[in-house]
Amino acid sequence: MLQEFLPATLFALVLVFVRTGAAMMQLPGIGDSYVMARVRLIFALATTVAIAPVVEPRLPGEPESVSVLFLLLVGELFIGLFLGSVAKVMMAALSVAGTIMSHMAHLANAHVQSPLADQQASIIGSFLSVTATVLMFATGMHEILFAAILDSYALFPPGGIPPVGDFSQQMARTVSQSFILGAQLGAPFLAVGLLVYLLMGLLGRLMPQVQIFLVALPLQILGGLGILLLAFPAIMSWFLTNFEQAFRPFTQT
Repeated sequence: MLQEFLPATLFALVLVFVRTGAAMMQLPGIGDSYVMARVRLIFALATTVAIAPVVEPRLPGEPESVSVLFLLLVGELFIGLFLGSVAKVMMAALSVAGTIMSHMAHLANAHVQSPLADQQASIIGSFLSVTATVLMFATGMHEILFAAILDSYALFPPGGIPPVGDFSQQMARTVSQSFILGAQLGAPFLAVGLLVYLLMGLLGRLMPQVQIFLVALPLQILGGLGILLLAFPAIMSWFLTNFEQAFRPFTQT
């Protein structure tokens, strides 16, 4: 009965669209809140039409009942959300790094509306996130995101039970990697900031009548921006390298 309402071609497109659309909702620069929902939908549909003929041999046959179709769609949705969440968690490393940098540079209260997180975030973290998104598309890094979606049909064939345990372990490793990466990106600010605070503490003890922390505030802000200027190329390069490595387990190239 289902075959009369759901032709084979339409069934393949729907199945591919669920996984692809779920992943697109989380990918940086595509699934962010500032991108119009209509644009995201058109992008997901175009990607589905492009990869559906390639992965169609791996797709299961048309289900005999609505319940089986529902289970298929839920599995595809789960896999797509997992792939997109990996990208989302890795992007969170820039927010961690931006928070560390802002605290060390006395810019912790300078918040702006982050276009990626759709909420108030540190000004340095927002700057790093937007720049990283631009560099991904400028350097072709976005290709690995689409390669991961395409190759996921070989790793996680449709119709099977998603490896929930493996997904949980991989997500835990990704969260840990993201936090460590954020700390690594903010390490220059931590090192210089601790040294500056040590020197200011010594000066405060030698000259207690002078408000050292108030006098040094403009210098700390200027120094923090100077460190960001010097370390910015290395920060972006290291982030993009780790972002690519996070998706390598899901690609066959």
